[in-house]
Amino acid sequence: MMGMLALLSAALLFLPFIRTTTIPPPPFDAKTAAAALAALGRAPNTFRGPGSVPNARIPAGTDTMPEIEHIVLVMLENHSFDNFFGLLGRGDGLPVSPSGTVLVSNAYANGSVQHAFEMPNTCQTGDITQEWNVSHIAYNNGSMDGFVRGVISPESMGYFTERHLPFTFDLASHFPIGDRWFSSVMGQTWPNRMYLIAGTSMGIVNTGQNITGLIPPGGTIFNTFDRFNISWTDYLSPGAFPTGATPELYTISDNLTVANNHASLDDFFADAAAGTLPQFSFFEQNGQTQSQEPPQNIAVGEGLFSQVVSAIGASPLWNKTALIYIYDEHGGFYDHVPPPVALAPDDIQPVTRPGEFQFDAYNRYGFRVPSMLISPYSKAGKYVSHVVHDHTSVLAFLQRKWNLPALTWRDANANDMTDFIDMEALEARKPTFPSLPKLKPAGNTPAGLACNITGPGVIPPVGSVTAPKTGK
Repeated sequence: MMGMLALLSAALLFLPFIRTTTIPPPPFDAKTAAAALAALGRAPNTFRGPGSVPNARIPAGTDTMPEIEHIVLVMLENHSFDNFFGLLGRGDGLPVSPSGTVLVSNAYANGSVQHAFEMPNTCQTGDITQEWNVSHIAYNNGSMDGFVRGVISPESMGYFTERHLPFTFDLASHFPIGDRWFSSVMGQTWPNRMYLIAGTSMGIVNTGQNITGLIPPGGTIFNTFDRFNISWTDYLSPGAFPTGATPELYTISDNLTVANNHASLDDFFADAAAGTLPQFSFFEQNGQTQSQEPPQNIAVGEGLFSQVVSAIGASPLWNKTALIYIYDEHGGFYDHVPPPVALAPDDIQPVTRPGEFQFDAYNRYGFRVPSMLISPYSKAGKYVSHVVHDHTSVLAFLQRKWNLPALTWRDANANDMTDFIDMEALEARKPTFPSLPKLKPAGNTPAGLACNITGPGVIPPVGSVTAPKTGK
């Protein structure tokens, strides 16, 4: 560690004097940088700053992965890794006894205990939250034992299984998943989607905060695409533009470019079938009905996602496409893995409500979320990536492919997604998945949708389980 600190100290002293017009001083010290790079599994000599490109030996904008011509991103909402993939049977999921009992619980403030439980059906109550303060109470300095204290809701400890998500579980039995993909911010949807497109949230920690006038210094990835003539489209549900479009979280940066680069979800399916998808596609489902956010029925969102996967699988573009599947944040649901230290993207501090703490600011990731890469060049053999990723890893992957300049300190040093890809197969142009495997149908059947009328079923009442007494 001392050697790493020495190397990083030298790098941090030197970096501010390189391209001073574009690279600000690092917003962290060498010790923080060393801890963050250690969590990422990266060596000090890989440390980079904003504006730098992944490969300085070739021109910016060079396509370094021509075998993958099209990248499609689907970001759904509000579920932790343990909540969806905890019982997948792969990766670091929920601890289970030999008899099959999930060995997880969190205590309420009054001492009663809420054990983890299987959700009755695919409907949710929406009685949980993931706002900044509540999320940090859940984290509780890494003990991960406050998920029912910030908001008193048993549903925080609920989890779903293959019974609820037959298509998703089957897909994840074929394609690689990541069990160390963390949300970028220990907060809500807005800041995490802002990190996804710009590598920073400019101080935003919760959905609904004032974003008027926010301009990320490095711009957004869409601005970069325009600069390097990379085609892209934001495919949106009806009525979602401009207020429902993720790029519009940075309105000043993206308003004009998104106005020229948005289309409908129907257009996505038509373009996939015709083989006319752009180089980058952002598929944005209806946030009120199809995103799987509580209190929605998750079967509806799974049904739409299955259509996206099927459309790519049936497209003439299948053999040169990568589909990224992630969630924006944990939704208030339990996860047992403490988020590690992260690199702050800039020197902007969290804008919190009066009386709220800033905690670790942006020097720590949010909770784990499900992730998967569906591509003909995905690693086979039920691969699980244990590499630390966050939403800026999508930026890093796009930057790696086209050798694009980094937007912030966070994405400059994020792991890209190549751990999900069989690079030997890619370079040899020998797909590991020549075609999309036959998959189980989604859970949006009449039975799966019945709870839209009957409700989410019986959720255990608060305090229904008493903490065991200690001592004799």
